[in-house]
Amino acid sequence: MPQPPSSSFSALIDQSIHVAEKFTLECGMTLKKVPVAYKTWGSLNENKDNVMIICHAFTGSADVEDWWGPLIGRGKAFDPSRWFIFCANVLGSPYGTASPVTVDPEMGKQYGPEFPPTTIRDDVRLHKLVLDHLGVQSVSVVIGGSMGGMAVLEWPLCTPPGYVKYIVPLATSARHSAWCISWGEAQRQSIYSDPTYNDGYYQAQPAVGLAAARMSALLTYRSRDSFEKRFGRKSQVDKKSQQQPMQKLVQGTTEEVLLTPPSTPKSTAHEAFVVHNEGHRNASSLRQKTTPSPTHGLLEVVATVSVSDTSMPTSGEGKGVSVGTDVRGTRTSAHISVPPPKPPIFSAQSYLRYQGDKFTARFDANCYIHITRKMDTHDLARGRDHLYLAGLGLEGDRPVQSSDRGMLAPYESTQQLTPSAHLGDDEDGGALGYVLGLEPPRALVISIATDGLFTTTEQEEIAEYIPEAELVVIPSVDGHDGFLLEFEAINGEVMRVLQREFPEVYEGDGRRGGGGGKEGEEGGGFEIKKTSVFGEAEVDITSW
Repeated sequence: MPQPPSSSFSALIDQSIHVAEKFTLECGMTLKKVPVAYKTWGSLNENKDNVMIICHAFTGSADVEDWWGPLIGRGKAFDPSRWFIFCANVLGSPYGTASPVTVDPEMGKQYGPEFPPTTIRDDVRLHKLVLDHLGVQSVSVVIGGSMGGMAVLEWPLCTPPGYVKYIVPLATSARHSAWCISWGEAQRQSIYSDPTYNDGYYQAQPAVGLAAARMSALLTYRSRDSFEKRFGRKSQVDKKSQQQPMQKLVQGTTEEVLLTPPSTPKSTAHEAFVVHNEGHRNASSLRQKTTPSPTHGLLEVVATVSVSDTSMPTSGEGKGVSVGTDVRGTRTSAHISVPPPKPPIFSAQSYLRYQGDKFTARFDANCYIHITRKMDTHDLARGRDHLYLAGLGLEGDRPVQSSDRGMLAPYESTQQLTPSAHLGDDEDGGALGYVLGLEPPRALVISIATDGLFTTTEQEEIAEYIPEAELVVIPSVDGHDGFLLEFEAINGEVMRVLQREFPEVYEGDGRRGGGGGKEGEEGGGFEIKKTSVFGEAEVDITSW
């Protein structure tokens, strides 16, 4: 089977690669020569414990500066002069870690759709191998949002007791909801429906299906009000003409064409066909109209002129031009056939298409499918339900303790990853509540008020069961993506708890990882200085 072109996605990032000789996944399969892409900022202190782990979201990368850049710098939450900051790419992502676009060392070809299923727990265990390689002894704090927030919750549960001291999960859940699972399924079906997908053995990216998946995903990341405020019913400006009326085709005509959606169609059958299929990327341009048109699908403009220029061609002398004459030989009207203008579209439509095209240039369809299925497995209670707790002697009245955490971290599980792999669905939290009780205390749980994908009720559930946890709801019009856009608010909340939990890092000079200088002198503000490749920040929101 022909292979798609070699992946160049990881070349987008300046990063390091650690290769694990072998790694056994939760599904039971063992990968060999496993690349793990990662980036670091700052330096380890003498105790090798001034470690901040940042976990990226679904389509993110190890390059935190790209998608959370305004949070990095002196005097900010992610301060490399105080912390050794670590971010690694997840399994299944096209950005450097083993995935469908990497080469199977045993077969000598890309894994493609044969790349084995992975879980959030697999990511955590694999990334810890990199920290071991770097000499890290323990981790002060783990921070991340959305899928990254899932990893934040798994880090303390998949590592030895006390290894992770503090966590900050943002805009995430303790288990993937039916709502999120359904959106993932709809997005996969978009990719599967692309005729070029070919069961994942494609020679070129199934861009139409992948773009459609991204468009629907983007709608779940934003909010209704954010789109209404930004786009409303505005039409998309044609950048070439800047939405100016079509120039007069014949001197003296008053006919103008202005792109303003929508209008009642007044067109030939072919024009109706064009409007109906506007935006259809796989449409055939050779289809025959059902009803003939005298202009053969061209726009006919009748312009009245008053000229006596005998140099104007008479009927049949000019291509696409039919000029009538009266008995005196004076031209009285012109019938000019020109290609119809593109059907007008709304600005919101144009933005979605722009985002779809932008995404297909930086992501892979098999990777997209893989990671949506990875998130579907997320459930902190999976394999840790009350039956498992009973087997460990944790049933009865004895409260769950943080020292129990290590017993709930199997490193080589072969448990089937089925939807029924846990029994923690009871209304009062059940096993899920027990497991959340094993997380480090006083966690900062951040929610975005308008998040319609990972709703505030899900963060409330996390904060309810983590001992002494604090829930902060950030007002934002941007929906779920607020965790990638509300930089100043997030920075303030994270800084507040870090100073509380790690006063030794912030007392005096406080720079345990080297550096110097005054607080905030290089941090700058929180304005967006460059458009993110892997996140949502845009310098010019009209750039499409």
